[in-house]
Amino acid sequence: MVKTKSKAMNKHEAKQLAETVTLDNLKAMFHNAKQNITDWARISRVNKGATIGTTYNILAFEPDRYASIDEIHIIARKNMIWEFGEYLPDYEKAVAKTKTGQTTVVHQEPKFKL
Repeated sequence: MVKTKSKAMNKHEAKQLAETVTLDNLKAMFHNAKQNITDWARISRVNKGATIGTTYNILAFEPDRYASIDEIHIIARKNMIWEFGEYLPDYEKAVAKTKTGQTTVVHQEPKFKL
């Protein structure tokens, strides 16, 4: 399967990664996001009523706040990764192959009975 850098993390993938992510990976993810995001006014994926700047302020944490990944609730980890997961170290999203053949469209004229 071909892999490439992705610009968006989906909710299902974020949930799977939240179960195995480490505390150091989350710290690096927030650091990378802080360095690479230029449009902080974009609408958040996690909360459509907030920008990613607001979401960052809510979800990002001080580097020494947690001693273990178990101190961060799984839902919080999922939301962190869903919003900023593309900035995880060594993250590459698998891209599904698309069909290359032509699809034959079937059309029939409607038969009006009234």
